[in-house]
Amino acid sequence: MSMKLSVKHTVDQWFNKIAKNPALGVTVSILWLILIGWIAFGWNLGNTGLIDETEPLFAEASRQMFVTGDWITPFFNGDTRFDKPALIYWCQAIAYAIIGVNEWAVRLPSAIAAFGLVCLAFYTIQWYLAKQDELEQVSRPNRRYLTSFTAAALMALNPETIIWARTGVSDMLLTGCIASALLCFFLGYARKEGGRGQGVGGDEGDKETKGQGDKGTRRITIPHTPFPNKWYLAFYVLIAGAILTKGPVGIVLPGLIVAAFLLYVGKFREVLREMRLLAGILIILGLSVPWYALVIWRNGWNYINAFFGYHNLERFTEVVNGHSAPWYFYFLIVLLGFAPYSVYLPISIVRLKFWQRSHWRSLERFQQFGLFAWFWFASIFGFFSIAVTKLPSYVLPLMPAAAILVALLWSDFFQDTDARQTIAVSSSGLVSASGTPPVSPSFLRVSGWVNVVFLSVLATALFNITHILGSDPAISNFHELIQQSGLPIIAGVMWLVCAVLVAGLLLSRRWNYIIGINLLGFVAFLIFVLTPASFFIDRERQLPLRELSAVILEAKQPNEELIMLGFKKPSVVFYSHIHVNYLRFPKEAIEHIQNQAAKGLQPPSLLLLAEQKKFLQMELQPDDYKSLSTKGAYNLVRVPFKRKKNDKIDIS
Repeated sequence: MSMKLSVKHTVDQWFNKIAKNPALGVTVSILWLILIGWIAFGWNLGNTGLIDETEPLFAEASRQMFVTGDWITPFFNGDTRFDKPALIYWCQAIAYAIIGVNEWAVRLPSAIAAFGLVCLAFYTIQWYLAKQDELEQVSRPNRRYLTSFTAAALMALNPETIIWARTGVSDMLLTGCIASALLCFFLGYARKEGGRGQGVGGDEGDKETKGQGDKGTRRITIPHTPFPNKWYLAFYVLIAGAILTKGPVGIVLPGLIVAAFLLYVGKFREVLREMRLLAGILIILGLSVPWYALVIWRNGWNYINAFFGYHNLERFTEVVNGHSAPWYFYFLIVLLGFAPYSVYLPISIVRLKFWQRSHWRSLERFQQFGLFAWFWFASIFGFFSIAVTKLPSYVLPLMPAAAILVALLWSDFFQDTDARQTIAVSSSGLVSASGTPPVSPSFLRVSGWVNVVFLSVLATALFNITHILGSDPAISNFHELIQQSGLPIIAGVMWLVCAVLVAGLLLSRRWNYIIGINLLGFVAFLIFVLTPASFFIDRERQLPLRELSAVILEAKQPNEELIMLGFKKPSVVFYSHIHVNYLRFPKEAIEHIQNQAAKGLQPPSLLLLAEQKKFLQMELQPDDYKSLSTKGAYNLVRVPFKRKKNDKIDIS
């Protein structure tokens, strides 16, 4: 017991030292963020190849933009690519110009977007808890730093964020823009004076401040200005970035969240005036519309129908590309995508008592941070649950809100020594960081045991992963290779140990260490299981295609066509820099070869890249082709054009 108190006292002394030395606090914070950012986003970022099918589509469209200098219309494999707006392509093309055309450059924009978001969230929570301490006239550096450290770690170290921050597609850039915009909005909103409805304050009207040596207060008259403050300005700029990343959803989602929140707290008109909404709309339009105008001017209705019609309206109202799912789909995605911390989301939400509107309206603006995170989470979850087309990446923008909610839950247990003793005596004597009474230990105990069960089930599933995973056509002996790697055993044991440790902490009532065990478990899982697994999958699934792309580059004759039969792997286009003609069926390939031969093309041959099964179905004779290379499940051959004496084509 004395050892336990000694450790707590040492921790408190350390954080008090940080609080008294701002430079030390900034240094420790920066080092912590760099450590988290490197583990989550930087480590081995570009050391595996591009993942088919989506990532190479973005990478090659950006490469085409970089090579051709056409920064308006994205192209892939000779066709326009209207799936997404231009910002992600611009970012990747700029990265190509700086560090070369490689996997690091493809994924760097996603990693930077994720890291920037984590840093802004860290700052926001630090500021928010400092304001809470100022209001209560206490100093709690332990809670302030531990909560912000935890929030940053939760935001970065979860499966959903890890996956998309390490993938060169637009989803993480969109999340970075939307989530950062929402944080900037709240900072602009919360920094206004008169939080309990005492007027607009802030940038206009009179503001009361206390002067050193003054017995009262002095009034500073701040002139009216047509421009929003710096945080609202950042909000508008980031909204424009979101629109340039993924279209109308970039303004619809933040607008829905902000409007719902302001209506609930009764400050809708008041805050819209503060935000200088008209100026903000002009900023958004001025930054986002020019590219849309140029791409429509160049491509006309083809762009309008493809992007606004198919990729936006139809995705919301109809099933696109077979991406349908049941109504509970996103419950499962959040449970697994924010694992293992997702088990604490229900109690994190319920403790807010968001239904007590009069309570929330009576608080200072900055104290409504937890409520704002709830509206952020619920609005995105509800919006995409209504949408007919469903994909796991759609709810990525709510993960930062989930991290904030869980971190605020744990802030009640990151108290300094005196505050911790108060919680032990009474669970209703303090106001928590979320503006509500601290959570009852009994409710946390239930969630803790759910945590134990979840980790145990996860461990069991990993032990039996080969019976759960489907087959992969690109890896014939996929299950055997997974089992031989030993990764399922390592992963299962790892999470089982975490389950036992969490159970032990619950029995000893050491609540504040539980979230740390989950975080450490995930970091270990990332380092010792997920990273080796990514290298394993890359070696077995993607490396053969990269090796064949290198053979194609070396063997291809000028103007020789490349056909890909039976599958679509856009990574070949990126790595070979060659146009690929996709054909689905062997009969279709034979007809195409005959037609090309009849044209008398030079050279009198073409390259054929096919799955072995499809290649055998073509029933070519040994003298009808020349084998160039076989890698994994794929064959690369050259098919010469032959003619019979009557000038008819003969390839069999």
